[in-house]
Amino acid sequence: MAKRWFLLVAIGVLLFVISFFFPILFEAAVVFTIVVMLFTILDGYLLFMRRGSVNAARIMPVRFSLADDNKVTLSISNTFPFTITAKMVEQLPRQFQKRDFQLKVDIKSAGRKTIDYTLRPLTRGAYDFGALLCYLQSPLGLLERRMEAAPEATVKVYPSFQQLKKYELVARSDNYLTGMKKVRRLGHSMEFEKIKAYVHGDDIRTINWKATARSANLMVNTYTDTREQQVYVLIDKGRSMKMPFGGMSLLDYAINATLSLLNVVLVKHDRAGLITFANKIGNVIASEKRSGQLQRIVEALYQQETEFKESDYETLTAIIQRRISQRSFLLLFTNFETLSSLDRQLPFLKQLSAKHLVCVVFFQNTQIEAMQQASAETIEDIYIKTIAGRFDYEKKLIVKELRRHGMLAILTTPQQLTVDVINKYLELKARQMV
Repeated sequence: MAKRWFLLVAIGVLLFVISFFFPILFEAAVVFTIVVMLFTILDGYLLFMRRGSVNAARIMPVRFSLADDNKVTLSISNTFPFTITAKMVEQLPRQFQKRDFQLKVDIKSAGRKTIDYTLRPLTRGAYDFGALLCYLQSPLGLLERRMEAAPEATVKVYPSFQQLKKYELVARSDNYLTGMKKVRRLGHSMEFEKIKAYVHGDDIRTINWKATARSANLMVNTYTDTREQQVYVLIDKGRSMKMPFGGMSLLDYAINATLSLLNVVLVKHDRAGLITFANKIGNVIASEKRSGQLQRIVEALYQQETEFKESDYETLTAIIQRRISQRSFLLLFTNFETLSSLDRQLPFLKQLSAKHLVCVVFFQNTQIEAMQQASAETIEDIYIKTIAGRFDYEKKLIVKELRRHGMLAILTTPQQLTVDVINKYLELKARQMV
């Protein structure tokens, strides 16, 4: 029954009540009730006896992109011989925690309409959509008919692949722009490519005078970036990476940044590898640049889960020393909150730094920054600001300590993570350090 039917019944009951005091209204109440019953029967005939149905298709990508807007389209058709008012109840996956997602649409006979909406998943994994339910009303609007318009469906949420094209264009750009910071290219790499005829705009410092003398035309050397360098991303899955920010864990931010970075690495013709670890080693993907390498990395990143245990850097160091013999660029995603937490792992990081170029990426606590900037009006506020300042100071000390031992360090916010790590890689590439 629709709300309109209950309203009409309430009016009929009210007429009968009033007719006890004003008998002249009794006949009007009876006539009104009979009319309502007749229209109810007619409405039931239109909805349940007439041939027709409402069909819908849920059109969406095979995979959703983590932390991005993913478009879902409902295509709805009406085969009834009259206009239908349809209330579509979409049973969204439990991860969204939304149980009242409804869409209302009017569809003419033999007509079709589409409805678009977007979903922004914040965790990886399988998302199960329930059946799309449709509550139909005829033009009379007295009764409702419940139908299952579209079946259940499952979609997997993968690390943010929507960002890949954006950063791939950055990798192919000569200006090395990441949208936030411009990195100046320093000189030429040492890898000679070819000799070609001089054209207007070429750097005159690259003129090859011997080739010019032989050909009687200006000839210049061209250079290309050093290729096939090994780049490994190390992802800490320990309890420190479980910390939430904006509905996502730090691990998910690291995974999104890893996918974008390694795609840029492959575009720059370097070899991309991945190692994940917590209290024990997870996935180990050897650095390669062959086709299918990015897909292997995507599948590995999709399966990662945060552990609630202390990360074992000793085992990580042993694996790297055994499996990676060539000097490589190691980018470690972790989260050191205090200087003492760094001190426990520093001996192992120093061992890695002796043979490889190590860059440690960890996170600023934006909540602590907000506490520092807030005005202090009470003694408690002053105490909170003091403690927040201490934690912020320790983060800066961690950066200095890492650099003192010959390691690179990136202290960044989760929102800026992808931009900062790609920027650092392109900067090191320009400086011939990778």
